[in-house]
Amino acid sequence: ENYPDLKATKAYTDLMAQLEGTENRVAVARRDFNESVRGFNVLVKRFPGNMLAGFFGFAPEAFFESDEGTEDAPIVDFE
Repeated sequence: ENYPDLKATKAYTDLMAQLEGTENRVAVARRDFNESVRGFNVLVKRFPGNMLAGFFGFAPEAFFESDEGTEDAPIVDFE
């Protein structure tokens, strides 16, 4: 049998590349945020930072955690 040569359109491949780039940027931003929070929390908990943190009312911050179920990409139907 003769099968047609299926190729994605340029718009579709561009969209997929943009989605991949966006996912990568979000992952980098999450990692950078959590690293900043970790550094801040270390400073707030250790001397002499803990003295200054107490004086100015700083407290350890929470790390970024996504909501349950958001780790799965939504299903996209192009039909």
